[in-house]
Amino acid sequence: MAAGLALAGLAFPLGQVARAEEPKEIRLDWATYNPVGLLLKEKGFLEEALAPRGIKVRWVQSLGSNKALEFLNAGAIDFGSAAGAAALVARINGNPIKAIYAYSRPEWTALVTRKDTGITKPADLKGKRVAVTRGTDPHIFLIRALQGAGLTERDAKLVLLQHPDGRTALDRGDVDAWAGLDPMMAAAEIENGDVLFYRDAAANTWGLLDVREAFAKENPDLVRVVIAAYERARAYALANPQALSAALVAATKLPEPVIARQLERNDLSQPAIGPAQAESIKAAGLALQQAGVIPAGTDVAAAVDGLLDPSFNPVAGR
Repeated sequence: MAAGLALAGLAFPLGQVARAEEPKEIRLDWATYNPVGLLLKEKGFLEEALAPRGIKVRWVQSLGSNKALEFLNAGAIDFGSAAGAAALVARINGNPIKAIYAYSRPEWTALVTRKDTGITKPADLKGKRVAVTRGTDPHIFLIRALQGAGLTERDAKLVLLQHPDGRTALDRGDVDAWAGLDPMMAAAEIENGDVLFYRDAAANTWGLLDVREAFAKENPDLVRVVIAAYERARAYALANPQALSAALVAATKLPEPVIARQLERNDLSQPAIGPAQAESIKAAGLALQQAGVIPAGTDVAAAVDGLLDPSFNPVAGR
């Protein structure tokens, strides 16, 4: 045993610590509500950056923040796209994630109905069937809209569906309203003439890239590589808006006017994690706490601080 320890000591000179072996694969989600991530996948910037290190990239589609957060919690992906408020609720519920990058500041959700329902405001949802994807920004947006009208989730009849199925249910008349998400929401507007009867851009929390906390601790350099690749894709998107549109058209099979509507509601200019995200997510968290979604004893401000990690913020000009 002593000889074994001596040999182990010879392997690493005094003061040198053995480095954990790098993963052979990095797993990220892609989602139609994350235009920058979608363009990153198409252009192969991350694959290019990791090829010299022999690290592969695997892309997994997520259909909503709830799915991305589930994948992260299960260890099925290392990086996932989610709305800030949804990520906060997940972390409070024990999902060990950190938000490290803001891929967009979107108005990606609103409350949607058909032209013929007579619904014009959140108060009209009392007793109505509303399609929603639990654990996503549209769900949180719905809760806050109902709260503003003096209602709770229990006052409406929630029909739990993933986002694309929510739009389909609205089209078929199976529900009276839908807590929408782009680009499906933009398609409902343009293709069906559906009405966004309640909008509040400030109540849409940021689109954030989250990482498993354990992965970030073990591989901080790889987190920086991922963010640098995201930054390359974001810069490319801003310089080549037609390429961004084409990537979304190809992924969603939706026509260009629909994608144009989605993109005009996305601000890609503020990628760094900081006070803007903290204020937005805290406001959502306090509203959810008041609605009973977040436990009364939770320190929301501290939870937001625990979620957001600005230490990986992109460096200007890098």
